[in-house]
Amino acid sequence: MQNEFYQTSILLIYTGGTIGMIENPETGILEPFNFQHIQTHVPELKRFGFNISTIQFNPTIDSSDMEPEIWAKLVKTIVDNYNDYDGFVILHGTDTMAYTASALSFMLENLSKPVILTGSQLPIGRLRTDGKENLITSIEIAAAKENGKPIISEVCIFFQNHLMRGNRTAKINAEHFNAFRSNNYPPLARSGVHIKYEKNVIYQAISPKPLKAHYKLDSNVVILKLFPGISKETVDAILNIPGLKGVVLETYGTGNATTREWFLESLKAAIDRGIVIVNVTQCQSGGVEMQRYGTGNTLYEIGVVSGYDSTVSAAITKLMFLFGHDLTPSEVREYMQCSLIGEVTINNNYYD
Repeated sequence: MQNEFYQTSILLIYTGGTIGMIENPETGILEPFNFQHIQTHVPELKRFGFNISTIQFNPTIDSSDMEPEIWAKLVKTIVDNYNDYDGFVILHGTDTMAYTASALSFMLENLSKPVILTGSQLPIGRLRTDGKENLITSIEIAAAKENGKPIISEVCIFFQNHLMRGNRTAKINAEHFNAFRSNNYPPLARSGVHIKYEKNVIYQAISPKPLKAHYKLDSNVVILKLFPGISKETVDAILNIPGLKGVVLETYGTGNATTREWFLESLKAAIDRGIVIVNVTQCQSGGVEMQRYGTGNTLYEIGVVSGYDSTVSAAITKLMFLFGHDLTPSEVREYMQCSLIGEVTINNNYYD
């Protein structure tokens, strides 16, 4: 029986980003404030009655400077504090938040507690900031339990009233408050007067296991986005990068690409060298159906792997994760066509 004096504990991890900025009254320049004093800036947090602790990266990281080493640091921070907190909220810049959420979803195997990433379009010190609502609701979600168990036990992004699976989310707007959307997977929860959880789409492990952290990622991967008029020189320069292991190929529509002979020959030569090429759509919604049209089927026949309805950020971080575990190209190809942690719509889950 839980102790009657038990107090919900949430760890707030501030990596950097707009949400943690406050205006210097003397210079007018936006500067990161000390998150140890977060309740001074957001006094509403005291009304929760939670034990809210903070860890602030020093120096703080602009999200455009995000690297796999920082992802490993985040994983280590969560692992070191895993048994002491009910949930984790990561404050992060918006530009690469979807990449970080995707990477963490793979790196935190058997996660059984909520890890919620959030941020804002306006600094938390501004009068009209969206940061306060995003932060307050993220903390409430991270603390939410039912029958003594967390309602959420996966890596998510919360932004402007929507809780989304992290590896299904993409930034879709550089200016508006509704900056993120999960176009190929429904929101896990929506906040209004109440927070409504969609329990049928929340990830549930079939057989819960102890948390297993992964730290190794291989950055010898690249994104190749097609466009009309792309030259052979451009494609060959990318596919012949020394040490290259994987390519996320952003194609048109449902996975279509030019069928010019030089293009197919370049792809085939790369595949024959052991480079894994994954086909994802440039469209915001929908996925790849490589055998629907002749152009996509041609890619399938030369060995390009379907990325199904994966986001670009999920596909590239998944390649980094798999190659980081010293898997062979054939093994990586196999796992890219599996759902490891709900990142693509395939009816299997490797971790279970």
